[in-house]
Amino acid sequence: MTKYRLLTQDELAGLEKEFIDFLVVNGITAEDWGKIKANEPGNTAKIIESFSDVVFEKILRGVKFLEIYETKSVRSFKLDADEITMITMEASNEEADFRNPDYIAKAMSKPPEDLLIYSTQKPYATIRELEIFKMIQSGCFISNGKIHSALEEAL
Repeated sequence: MTKYRLLTQDELAGLEKEFIDFLVVNGITAEDWGKIKANEPGNTAKIIESFSDVVFEKILRGVKFLEIYETKSVRSFKLDADEITMITMEASNEEADFRNPDYIAKAMSKPPEDLLIYSTQKPYATIRELEIFKMIQSGCFISNGKIHSALEEAL
């Protein structure tokens, strides 16, 4: 059972060199891999599960910021080692649509009267990487932190 999810066939194909390196590090030669694939489908699946976890673990360890855009709000998350800092900008007016980059730019330069910006922090409820993975699965995406910095300045 994977910790995150299995890589798709396309993802695996794109990581062929890394997969070969993974097999070598784990003492599996090309000949051994061919035999395992032919004779031990259960072990093949376990090896692919392990490789999938290694790939996701590496990616998630490097994630520093996540964002999610909704109609009436944008949330930015700074993902430190021990805690998450969330900054939210929200508006309740009719024309608010934080999914539109033009609206965000306008709201940052000339904030609407009903604009709220607030921040909160919390420790991770589970392992950092698992929590980040769940956040991505629920709609957040990895970002460069520029929105977070801009929102921090606006606080």
